[in-house]
Amino acid sequence: MTALVLTLTAAACSGSAHSGGGRTGAAGRGGTLVVGSTGKLPNPDTMIGGAGFEGKRLVSFQLYEGLTRYDLSRADGPPPVAGALATSWSVAPDHRTWTFTLRKGVTFQDGTAFDADAVVFNLARYLDRTNPYWTDALGAAASEYAGDIASYRASGPGRVVLVTKTPNGHFPEDLAHVLIASPTALRRTGSAGFARHPVGTGPFSFVSQSAGRRIELAANKHYWRGAPKLDRLIVESLPDAAARTAALRSGEVNWIEYPNPDDIDSLRASGARIATNSYDHLWYWILDTAKGPWKDVRVRRAANYAIDRKAVAEDLLHGTADPAYQAAPRATGAYDPHADTYSYDPARARQLLAEAGYPHGFTTSVTVPTDGSGNLLPVPIAEALQRDLAAVGIKVDIRTTDWSTLIADEAKGTVALGSDAVAQSTTLFQSEALLPLFVGTGSPFWTGHYSDKAVDALIARAAASPDRTARQDAYRRALALVTADAPWLFVVNDRNPRALAPDVHGLVQPQSWFLDLTTVWVGR
Repeated sequence: MTALVLTLTAAACSGSAHSGGGRTGAAGRGGTLVVGSTGKLPNPDTMIGGAGFEGKRLVSFQLYEGLTRYDLSRADGPPPVAGALATSWSVAPDHRTWTFTLRKGVTFQDGTAFDADAVVFNLARYLDRTNPYWTDALGAAASEYAGDIASYRASGPGRVVLVTKTPNGHFPEDLAHVLIASPTALRRTGSAGFARHPVGTGPFSFVSQSAGRRIELAANKHYWRGAPKLDRLIVESLPDAAARTAALRSGEVNWIEYPNPDDIDSLRASGARIATNSYDHLWYWILDTAKGPWKDVRVRRAANYAIDRKAVAEDLLHGTADPAYQAAPRATGAYDPHADTYSYDPARARQLLAEAGYPHGFTTSVTVPTDGSGNLLPVPIAEALQRDLAAVGIKVDIRTTDWSTLIADEAKGTVALGSDAVAQSTTLFQSEALLPLFVGTGSPFWTGHYSDKAVDALIARAAASPDRTARQDAYRRALALVTADAPWLFVVNDRNPRALAPDVHGLVQPQSWFLDLTTVWVGR
């Protein structure tokens, strides 16, 4: 199957973004893409981020690259890892010592050369507390992807040798997230000032920003894969779904992330294109398995049987998501089509509650983000679940907070507003390094105190193997146990909808959270 290239029609769209001065390019390239995002934009200093994977997709991965990257050129399967700043790599028989051959002729956006010393400089900044460019924020962010690196060194100007603490079969994937900045720029600004003047090797270079709200980037004409087709990329923070739709209609933006599902039919009627595809995503509630009714697996299973996730996917989200009947997202190698467990069965839910000693139900609470990366319509979804759960006797108090507060507290091992559950979205396999943080015993993140030694063992076995098929089999078995344990309320798998004005062309919508914007252009 060839890549699904979304070349939009030239049909008129009321107030479409091509009316803005300087927005359009010649046929096949050029123009300015203005994206309305769902949440606050990230700190653009390499790995600090802070806005979830949407911020990485639209900003960080546009400015920077790692030694590897996701190949986002296809739409018919999860994207493989390809070379970026490295062209090839090999691992020694110990499965710990990795040698990366670096790409020749690459320059940073400030014109300075990329080489092995630049890789070592950045790794020292992330991993060495005594390094003058190290910060607490960088160290914490880097630990998720680079924390397994035990040592690193240059082997001449064109190679680096990285040694992991343990055998790590998904190490090349991890390195797609370990972003490399210009040492020259960092020495000039210091870490304190680098976010105001970020410099990487990515397809777009920094122009200006209003921190957290708007960032403007320009095509990197010297990008090693070839200059992007766009002239400019602007990303604006528009957390309110109605505001995003209004901005698209008025021409303020020509692309919006996650349009309100209620607006999709009218947007299509006005000429916009709605792009969707399955990818690695789960919208769910993390339940506190250490106290109260949620300690009992029968209660957790009862809650999963009580919810009508098909109605959420089809009626509330208008087909922009699929029901999630198990822990593994559909568009992953870990998904087992024969393992869909939790059908809508309120009678079964009531029976399990009675068996657990709660024939009349109980009262609980959940903290729900009001917006943010991949969270769809978080409050309306939570309200739909609240109604379904109330029908079997589980009364839920919904407490709302902003996405940044929720994930910041979760990273500290706590729950914003002290609830018994947290509603959120996540990708489990967009980076395999993160999976133990979601389901592993002793995770520094809040996981609802979930712990299963068999799950831990399967994930550890998978992580150690360089064989992708073997890893997927182990992950499939691990998540089958998670499904049975039901530490989460499994709800939906997003289909990653975005709405594009009719003058936006060339997007490949991959089965991924991330995007390759080098193929996109804006023109009549």
